[in-house]
Amino acid sequence: MDFLADHSPELLPGNRKLPEGIVEAPHGTTIVAATFPGGVVLAGDRRATMGNMIAQRDIEKVFPADEYSAVGIAGTAGLAVEMVKLFQLELEHFEKVEGATLSLEGKANRLSTMIRGNLGMAMQGLAVVPLFAGWDEGREKGRIFSYDVTGGRSEEHGFAATGSGSIFARGSMKKLYRADLSEEQATTLVVQALYDAADDDSATGGPDLARGIFPIVTVITDEGFRRLTDEESSALARSVTERRLEQPDGPRAALL
Repeated sequence: MDFLADHSPELLPGNRKLPEGIVEAPHGTTIVAATFPGGVVLAGDRRATMGNMIAQRDIEKVFPADEYSAVGIAGTAGLAVEMVKLFQLELEHFEKVEGATLSLEGKANRLSTMIRGNLGMAMQGLAVVPLFAGWDEGREKGRIFSYDVTGGRSEEHGFAATGSGSIFARGSMKKLYRADLSEEQATTLVVQALYDAADDDSATGGPDLARGIFPIVTVITDEGFRRLTDEESSALARSVTERRLEQPDGPRAALL
């Protein structure tokens, strides 16, 4: 980014000139994350929308940033994917030059700078608002960072959500989250939250059993980044869907 800023600043995503008038572009929607004692889970639905239309049913919104961290994208899909690729390259470049990986805090700060560089686009409706999660080797725990369109960074404790369905996903996790969740329970929690988001937000896609399209669920622990296989995510989504046939509004939290 520094090299481009000095020599060809017009190539940076946030510096490109927009055409006159309203720009219609596919937008990614809901991303959720939750920590558990052994790490953190980051997941996203598969729908991209353009206005009131479904632009893509199987978009991928969760990407590994490096071996111990991942980014979930919400906002303008094209700019977000480009930003993630540049972020991946920056982390790889730092590791090769310095001979050591950047701390999780440093990675979160660097992503904040990149989002801030896109502020001009964001003011014209092409915002990118990701969710960043990873394993902190120094603190030996999973951590979650959320952002606003200006690059403002906040650390989230326990769980977090971003995107158009985030208000519904956050409400779902608020009632179901516990600090002592197992990895399996944490992955189930995020799928439940995405289901609740899809139930109330038309821009969020639920599990598509007919087409075999299911949420992307990733787990980051001290062993590194792992994406659940298609078989694992399918089994998890089908299990949640089958339970919803009995309880359409999802599992109930205890009153006290």
